[in-house]
Amino acid sequence: MPSSAFQGQGMMRVLKRLATGLILMLAASPALAQAARAPQSRAEMALSFAPLVKAAAPAVVNVYASQRAQKARNPFEGDPFFERFFGGLAQPERARQSVGSGVIVARDGIVITNHHVIDGMTEIRVALSDRREFEAEVKLRDPKTDLAVLHIKSGEVFPALDFANSDALEVGDLVLAIGNPFGVGQTVTQGIVSALARTQVGVSDYQFFIQTDAAINPGNSGGALIDMAGKLVGINTAIFSQSGGSHGIGFAIPSNMVRSVLEGAKAGGGVLHRPWFGASLQPITGELAETLGLARPVGALVSGVVAGGPAEAAGLKKLDVITMVDGIAVDDVDGFGYRFATKPVGGAVSMRVIRAGKPVDVSVKLVPAPEIPPRNPVLIKVKSPLQGATLVNVSPAVKEEFSLNGVEDGIAISAIEQGSAADEVGFKPGDVILALNGQRVVDTGALEKALRARLYLWRITFNRGGQTLTTTFGG
Repeated sequence: MPSSAFQGQGMMRVLKRLATGLILMLAASPALAQAARAPQSRAEMALSFAPLVKAAAPAVVNVYASQRAQKARNPFEGDPFFERFFGGLAQPERARQSVGSGVIVARDGIVITNHHVIDGMTEIRVALSDRREFEAEVKLRDPKTDLAVLHIKSGEVFPALDFANSDALEVGDLVLAIGNPFGVGQTVTQGIVSALARTQVGVSDYQFFIQTDAAINPGNSGGALIDMAGKLVGINTAIFSQSGGSHGIGFAIPSNMVRSVLEGAKAGGGVLHRPWFGASLQPITGELAETLGLARPVGALVSGVVAGGPAEAAGLKKLDVITMVDGIAVDDVDGFGYRFATKPVGGAVSMRVIRAGKPVDVSVKLVPAPEIPPRNPVLIKVKSPLQGATLVNVSPAVKEEFSLNGVEDGIAISAIEQGSAADEVGFKPGDVILALNGQRVVDTGALEKALRARLYLWRITFNRGGQTLTTTFGG
């Protein structure tokens, strides 16, 4: 027999030994055998996500929002000379429109979507996957999480998605994104969980997102991110893109945050009450970690404690480093904010802190921020730069609602009428009026009285986003 034949027989013996070893290894490890084996039937070769999509898609809706804007004002409108020679100068009304997605989370027609989809809108319609359309009303607006709760105006029973525990997600888990990208109609994309607890995304106050490479595009906002059990694990919210299209970096709000907002909507009142911590926090840098004797720069540093607040009552002190909330590790300030904000008001939450290098456990009561002083809302109607603004006294509750960090007192703008003087000069909800013509403001009643004066100039000092600004307006 030629030498090549002997070599062939030798190779066959080696391959048989390898095959025998592989069979024995797979027999010893059923899980490995299951993962490594090839499809054994036509049915297995035809596996798809279709059953999941058929079950979940009817609960994902399109959200169409619109607002009838006030007519644009022509600078020559009302001038007799120009109106005589050029006719009516009134500008036509313009409609604003927004298109997004939403998820039915209760069979009576409760829908979750993104706040930015319906922000400023007055007319909202919801279209189901079967093309039926219904009017919807807003039950809760929560710009801090960029979530809104809608209710479909119908007595029908609707398909709804169940919530999954987003804390059980792991990087690498398969997920499906369902929504209405670019208004083309309901679309399903598939991907994996690329990362968890993403912060510094810049979308909402609570930066704690699921990152996925499932294609998410404009119009997907408010749509569903589901797991392989067909349950809702997140609300698709934002993408990282330099072109406006999907680059495989999308972000979803975790379902546990969505659930907490939904519970707030069920409580009624249109305002979500979150627990008040009563302390300010700052990130742990590498230099701070070394100074504080920490092995790693993780946790949230307590930089200040409000007198009489829950943090002080629990015994928290300045320079404490919060590392755990209810047994879950906290990596940074945003992580703490998410863990604390998803707790319902009532009861208490346990925290592990590092104090002078030693671990200390504390229990913080979950109470709402107090309305002290009372808001005493006032709508300014007199002719002034603040005409059309609703003013409220600053309290811990108002600070929480508008994220007024670093503000101790003043008068906050809670709402502004579209087209009003306050709107035209550029004031925004969340601005805090500190002084009028050099005089500190005391409360809403005193400020309203001061605005009744007829002046040629108004000098208003206000805080916006932590910056103090002074602007002079003509009377």
